Amino acid sequence: MQILVTGANGQLGSDVIRELELRHIPCKGVDMADFDICNFEQAKEYISGYAPEAVIHCAAYTAVDKAETEQELCMKVNAEGTENIAKVCRELDCKLMYISTDYVFGNSGTRVLQTDAPKIPLNIYGESKLAGENAVIENVKKYFIVRTSWVFGLHGNNFVKTMHRLATDGNHPEINVVCDQVGSPTYTGDLAKLICDMIVTEKYGVYHATNEGYCSWADFAREIMYLAGLSVKINDITTEEYNAPAARPKNSRLSKVSLDDNGFERLPSWQNALQRYLQSL
Repeated sequence: MQILVTGANGQLGSDVIRELELRHIPCKGVDMADFDICNFEQAKEYISGYAPEAVIHCAAYTAVDKAETEQELCMKVNAEGTENIAKVCRELDCKLMYISTDYVFGNSGTRVLQTDAPKIPLNIYGESKLAGENAVIENVKKYFIVRTSWVFGLHGNNFVKTMHRLATDGNHPEINVVCDQVGSPTYTGDLAKLICDMIVTEKYGVYHATNEGYCSWADFAREIMYLAGLSVKINDITTEEYNAPAARPKNSRLSKVSLDDNGFERLPSWQNALQRYLQSL
């Protein structure tokens, strides 16, 4: 099997490439310098030239707050770009895996969200990723949609790196962190392994894939401090007090039943993943 991975320089894409190479699966990673996913002809020419049997589409516009003022660009990349990839995959009759997000939901409360729970995005980023999901479903028969959340990896910026930086710069004896948004942190090293397990099968459909367990952002921050041996105090604040430009769902508890039903192994606990990640840093 020959696999093309978009967004290969990103947090997840880079780990997917690494995992495929470890498994000796022929693969090629591409990013913006290779072709513009928003240009159908460029996408078609490049992907057809490589002739993959599967595409893992990690490339995305991910600046959630900035998307509120760059709505057109966000929709262009995440919706139109994904539609272009999907149409090419349809023409080539190859598998497509689309990496999506908990932000397609907008639920409050505490219930665990099934894959078919109502989609009510609260921000432009969530709307754009949901549009991408729909483009995949409408254009491709052999598709995987994998929703994840609170991603952290070795490449690029993420919450863990931000907390560690603030805690060690000498200027932040206390840090205010949101306490009323609950979800699951996800280590790209673990997620990449599951993605590679999945893509070689024909168990198509929609999945939720995060590390096991739930926490608030404040709880996540406290665990970072504890495992890193840092003494910075984490103060709980509400979503309203934080007042970010883009609204976030307060409930991002994602059900993993789809993994169980299809025989895929769940990821380790988020605490275990965080400890391994901090050691790797």
